[in-house]
Formats: sequence, structure tokens, C-alpha cells
Amino acid sequence: MNFASDNVSPLCPEILEALSAEASGNAPAYGGDDPTQRLDRVFSDLFDTDVAVLPVATGTAANCISLSALTSPYGGIICHHDAHINDAELTGPAFFTGGAQLLLMDGPVAKLEPDALTAYLAAMPARGVHNVAAECVAITQATELGAVYSPDEVAAIGDVCKSHDLRLFMDGARFANAMAWLDCAPADVTWKAGVDVLSFGATKNGAMAVDAIVLFDTSLRFRIEQARKRSGHLHSKHRYLAAQLLAYIKNDVWLNNARSANDAAKTLNDMLVTLGARPVHASCSNELFLHIPDDLAKRLRDNGVSFHAWTALGADVYRFVTAWNSSLDDIRALGQRLAG
Repeated sequence: MNFASDNVSPLCPEILEALSAEASGNAPAYGGDDPTQRLDRVFSDLFDTDVAVLPVATGTAANCISLSALTSPYGGIICHHDAHINDAELTGPAFFTGGAQLLLMDGPVAKLEPDALTAYLAAMPARGVHNVAAECVAITQATELGAVYSPDEVAAIGDVCKSHDLRLFMDGARFANAMAWLDCAPADVTWKAGVDVLSFGATKNGAMAVDAIVLFDTSLRFRIEQARKRSGHLHSKHRYLAAQLLAYIKNDVWLNNARSANDAAKTLNDMLVTLGARPVHASCSNELFLHIPDDLAKRLRDNGVSFHAWTALGADVYRFVTAWNSSLDDIRALGQRLAG
């Protein structure tokens, strides 16, 4: 069993079927196709407001292209030091924005807190052209440590951004897992809470290769389109990105897949705790961080289980990530083998 990442999972059947349906016949290139033309309407229905949707093939592209429209080359992007844009995208944000600087904050379970954000902004030096001024705040939903922002928490950060004339970006690589936990309307935790742009992840949750840039400020559309083209992320056969997203949204595939992954994470967590593991903190999504005794870690690996050490949280801490196709029966069978 592979719990190293949700990126190891295959395509889900609905998306594979959608791609197969687009596998014959010709269609206009560069987004002129019918599936791409339907994206704005489908996502506007999902978020209960008019949005503009621009697909790209990777989460890094979705994040960095989004930030390039929210931040000037000489501006600053406030984010948690554990944010993916800081610790897993090389210098992508600086490259795509033309030089914007990440301004790092701390916070529990990789979340920014509004009071701390207000204090951070108040303490920033005001030396005119000699120092970087914040222009954008970036939060991750769910966070890199498996935590989830509630609608009220996002709205409180949104209020701080509004009072300081800052843009608010949400990295939603695991947005579906967060929504499955929250069980609220997508609007409540995004544009109604002050989010300007969302990267809407699909690749980790059953798609082949697509994440969507969702613009709640639709005036940014042409700027994003230019940035996407300039960076080499405008696909000629655009319909294959759009077809994935349409299938992902249809009949709540995105939420059903995320619920399956979250349920698998809870089952795995309970099983490991029974065998002597201790959670570092409660998980609200499909990522688990646990203190694992050496003998249990060895037994897991001897039984073919893949997972990663996460020494930033402790020498005995490991990360386990479940996916849409993680089998509850297989997890329970593993628990029985290890217990026996």
C-alpha cells in the first residue's frame, strides 16, 4: 500500500471515460473547443457567482500564475513557512511574478491567524523603496499539515486583507478534501470570505493532470491568460484539460473522491493508533502526521507500506497520505496482520 502521496493514485473512472470520449474527432485549439467554453458556466454554478476558469496542467503553474496577477515584481506575498509555495515550488513564485518575495509567518498546523497577520503587518518596516511591501496573502486549503480553515477563519483573514488593501489567494491543491471535511458551500469559504483567486486542485484527487485557476475577480482574466501563454502553459489541445474538469465536477465526483480519501485517512489513523502510534495533531483531510515507534515503522515497511519520514515535526514523525482509491478493506486487513 502506498501512502507516500495522493499523487501516486491513478485516474478515476469518470475522468478516464471523459478523456476517452474526446479521443476522436477534431476540435478548435487553444481553448476554442466546446468543453473549455463550458467551464465558466459550470464553475459559476458550483460557486454560485460569476467566475472565470483557466485550466493548467500542474498545481505549481496554477499557484504561480495566479500569484503573478496578484503581486507586482517588487511586492511581497505573505504565507506560512510550511506553505507549498515556499517549501516545494523552488523559486517558482519569484520566477512567475518577476521577482516578488515570499514573506514568511508561523502559525499552528500551517495556518495563518488573523491577529498574528495584523501584528505582522504592523511590525513591517516602512522604509519606502528600501523594503518589500506586502501586496498579497496566500493561504492553503487544506494546509500542508492536513488542517482546514473554516469559513469564519478565512473571512477573518479576508477582513485583514481588505483593511490593508491586500489581495487574498487560496492554494486549493486539496480543496476538495477540505470541502469534504467542512460540508459547507464552496462559496462560503472562498469569495464570500474575501478570496480573489483560487487554485482548484484535481490532479491529486483523480484527474490525470489538471488544476484550475478560478478567478472570483474576473477582471484578472486577460492578465492570467497572458501569463499562462507566456509561461508555456496554454495547451494546444485544451479540451483534454477541460474534459477532466467537467467530469470532475459532474455528479460531485470531486467531493465523493475526497470523502473516500478522508474516510481512508480516518480508518488508517485509528488503526495505527491502536497499534501504538500517536497523532502529532488531529487531521481534517487526507494527510496524517503521527509519531510512530521504530518497531511499528519497520513492520509497516516489511508489509509493503510506503510512507515518508517528516522529521521537521520530530525524529519519529511520519506522514501518511490517502487517496480517492485507498481501500478501507485493505487498510483493515493490514491492521489485522500487524495486530496478529
